[in-house]
Amino acid sequence: MSPTGGNSPWIPPRARHIAAVLARHGMGFITGHGGGVEDTRPAHVRAALQEMGATFVKLGQVLSTRGDILPPDYRAELARLQDDVAPIAVEQVQARIAESLGHPVHELFASFDPVPLAAASIGQVHGAVLHDGRAVVVKVRRPGVVEQVKSDLDTMRHLAALAHRHWNDAVRFDLVAIVDEFANGLLSELDYLAEARNIERIAANFAGEPRLHVPWVDWTRTAPMVLTMERIVGIKPLDARALDAAHLDRHDLAVTASRMILKMVFEDGFYHADPHPGNFFFEPDGRIGLIDYGLMGTVDDPTREELAGLLLAVSSRDPARLVDALLDLGVAHGRVDRGALTRDAERMLRKYASLTLAELPLGPLVDDCVTLVREHGLVLPSRLALLLKTAVMAEGVGEELDPSFRLPVLIQPYARRIMRRLASPRRVLQRLQRAGLDAAGLAGDLPRYVRRFLRDGERGAWQVGIRLDDVDPLMTRLERLANRVVLGVLAAAFIVGLAVMLAAVRPSGFEGWTSRMVATGFVLVCGLGAYLAWSIVRPAPRPRS
Repeated sequence: MSPTGGNSPWIPPRARHIAAVLARHGMGFITGHGGGVEDTRPAHVRAALQEMGATFVKLGQVLSTRGDILPPDYRAELARLQDDVAPIAVEQVQARIAESLGHPVHELFASFDPVPLAAASIGQVHGAVLHDGRAVVVKVRRPGVVEQVKSDLDTMRHLAALAHRHWNDAVRFDLVAIVDEFANGLLSELDYLAEARNIERIAANFAGEPRLHVPWVDWTRTAPMVLTMERIVGIKPLDARALDAAHLDRHDLAVTASRMILKMVFEDGFYHADPHPGNFFFEPDGRIGLIDYGLMGTVDDPTREELAGLLLAVSSRDPARLVDALLDLGVAHGRVDRGALTRDAERMLRKYASLTLAELPLGPLVDDCVTLVREHGLVLPSRLALLLKTAVMAEGVGEELDPSFRLPVLIQPYARRIMRRLASPRRVLQRLQRAGLDAAGLAGDLPRYVRRFLRDGERGAWQVGIRLDDVDPLMTRLERLANRVVLGVLAAAFIVGLAVMLAAVRPSGFEGWTSRMVATGFVLVCGLGAYLAWSIVRPAPRPRS
């Protein structure tokens, strides 16, 4: 019998293998077959992902950046995952190129280096020279990788759906949505035509910026499985000795490279989402080469505005404003204890109270923010998590070049510019216009909704939900109110009865039974009125401890 519970119809052989790996590493709880979260150690999670193959390794690498989902020990362990695969033979590479481009390698290139520059799970990179003498790099997709990745993603979606039923945290973190987002990003990386278009889009956005060196694409030698582009050479950010020998100003390089990333985010809305040190080359003439455009991010105006509010809340050390900014970003999927969140935000900001903006380290600050988010059961939207990861990586490159570099100093002018734009008369008028359109739309829809509401009432379909927190004090108040109403009704009844009786009998004096009845009624009415007045003004009884 398989570890997944026999011949379940949804489980193909690959999925059964993955389920067995999960069970062996103490993660059977994901599929509902024993174990628990407390049984799973970070090293087991990393080993399981490594054993399940390249697609799961990439998922682990993504999760290693999600401090809102995983605690630090798991993130540190997953960060060790390496996309470490053996290179494919050069004969296979050349066959793929010929198959994709319709010509043999010796016709397409004057020379082709058989030793790969890099080998990864998706593709392999080789150096080559065109017949006109220009140096290029050729990225070639591995055979069968698309089919394997799609199969693994289907399995991953099944596992996410199972985890959604058996693991509460999978629901809270919306694991299904995370897998879908990851799948979309990974599938886009498989298409080298998409990467070529990304390169040209960034080049167009920086057409007026001579400091950024974006490689040109050789479209005649590019296809979905093959990408040929300019080979960029230069000094790596980690090679401080070579940078100094080339007389390059490391602080200037840090500022310039970071401003380029910030321009992509705050001005263009389309940014390089993997700016790690290996993707930068610093050339002797001061230009900055940036490679690897497979993973890109997009950001819209509302997200930029929300991020600007977040940064200004942190820079002003305002916990209430920080909580507002976090909630505006859409991190809340359920009830939030705003008071507790504000108190924890205040404690977090107190750590940075003595630091100026020029001293504020973005990496630790982001880590503290995402820890705050995780501890209160909140989840960052994927678009925001990717953006924060990019910002932290960009600051890391800057710090490698200049240890005193701090990215918030460069971000603040963008944030202030955005906030000024939000307060401009034009934007206020635009918001009013949108509100007017929304109101007009609501006015048009309101009769239909009211009609539907009344029809539901006629069918008895109305339902009212009440939360009975502190139900005993509520019932006590209702009981006192009911007693007062009853006393008031009785007093009014006596008064009306006396008035009717007096009108009917019309006694000439206070003699006989009539006078005695009137006197008795008058005393009762006065007594009830006095008790009613006392019950209204008396203090409420203290609840019993």
